[in-house]
Amino acid sequence: MGPMLTIHLVRHGDTAQAADGIFCGDLDPPLTARGREQAELVGKAASALKLTALYCSPKLRARQTAEPIARVSGLTPDVQDGLREIAYGSWEGRKETEIHATEPAAYNAWHDDPGLYSPPGGETAFAIAARALPVIRLVQERHAAGHVMLVSHKATVRILVCALLGIPLQRFRTHVACPTTSITSFELGPEGALLIGAADVHHLG
Repeated sequence: MGPMLTIHLVRHGDTAQAADGIFCGDLDPPLTARGREQAELVGKAASALKLTALYCSPKLRARQTAEPIARVSGLTPDVQDGLREIAYGSWEGRKETEIHATEPAAYNAWHDDPGLYSPPGGETAFAIAARALPVIRLVQERHAAGHVMLVSHKATVRILVCALLGIPLQRFRTHVACPTTSITSFELGPEGALLIGAADVHHLG
């Protein structure tokens, strides 16, 4: 076995919307003070990995989370649009509890199978996989070995985990945890993707 490529999928730090259960995909809020603290702690965790590359969603919350990682590792984040969050369409900026109450049919259809159904005007899990998996492929093509970190979002990370492990994509909301600034890690080798760490928040103390 030669040297392996290990990818680390990081969810951005806390935002006001994340704390309040508000659908926030295309919206572009900044990190809260707590989110910035979390980002610094992810940076500390990243420094031990001696990263060879850093990729990041174009959203402000992801770029702010990547900033301390970039600083400690001396890397410039490579912004990849495929890592952005699920588009929630007409549900953007609204609480999940409120959507459940006011649009029960649409909410329940999406909740039961977010692979087949999207939020109105938003994206299905398959649409997200179709734009996020090529970023993983790009990373594999560029980096034969070493540690690479990708800063993304809750739904996008969970869908990537399902896709890499062969779990049905429509189970992403029920089967994969992804707290803010958690790190989920895979070794990518000839046998495919080996999950070596999931939803890890040890760095947050």
